[in-house]
Amino acid sequence: MNQEVVRVILDCKKDIWKSPELFDLVEDYFESSLQTLDFCTALDKCLKRARDSQLLLHVALQRFDDEEENAAASAPSARYERTLHELRQFKAAGDPFTEEFFVAFQAVYRQQLAMLEKLQQRKHRLDKKVKAIKAWRRVSSIIFATTFAAVLICSVVAAAIAAPPVAAALAAAASVPVGSMGKWIDSLLKGYQDALRGQKEVVSSMQVGTFIAIKDLDSIRVLINRVEVEITSMVDCIEFAERDEDAVKFGIEEIKKKLENFMKSVEDLGEQADRCSRDIRRARTVVLQRIIRNPN
Repeated sequence: MNQEVVRVILDCKKDIWKSPELFDLVEDYFESSLQTLDFCTALDKCLKRARDSQLLLHVALQRFDDEEENAAASAPSARYERTLHELRQFKAAGDPFTEEFFVAFQAVYRQQLAMLEKLQQRKHRLDKKVKAIKAWRRVSSIIFATTFAAVLICSVVAAAIAAPPVAAALAAAASVPVGSMGKWIDSLLKGYQDALRGQKEVVSSMQVGTFIAIKDLDSIRVLINRVEVEITSMVDCIEFAERDEDAVKFGIEEIKKKLENFMKSVEDLGEQADRCSRDIRRARTVVLQRIIRNPN
């Protein structure tokens, strides 16, 4: 989703909604989702470093097999030298997830939580408004059916729903006959109710998208922890292998056992990162579709 496309759509709908608060919320949502996509890009870079580290281990295993074949022709001091070199390269590469990465993760995660809270509060207020509008449509129909004064219903409804556009329109309509006034008032209330429902749809879409993003980030954090545990375990094996010739053989055997789990952990994390990115883009698309379909 191109951010300029988002901006054009929002600008085109601004005159229809007349709701600065909602537009601020929508703009915050798109900004936070964009930053989460940036985080996914940073995660991809970390995954590339993790895969490069995997390659070093594969090379080390190949070097070990080669040096095992040529062990008789090698001097004891030089035996497994190339194997240890590749293992030390892996050790030197360290954790692919830097401190700056985790700072960015925490910032994005807190931002998504704050966004979800704001959306929940907004939806709660919209629910109350829609409920009040329904009630006042029933009340107004009853009052007009019993020929109450038009001025009375105008003042009561305008004060109860606190809708400035409706109140302004009512102020100019005191001379209209009661029956026509009743239909007109109901059409105004229905238009206001439809607008509120349209806003609820947009807020609900943003709420679902934000909730899914938080769950995706939770899964990413769990998988990152798993990868880090696997890397730490590999480093322990390498440090043991550095002791002597027999330790190299034992360390290599342990690395062979652990390498498959390490590779799977990195692959799972990559899939989850892709899923998070797809979910965010899909949610942004759904929100824009809700905005475009919002009643005029």
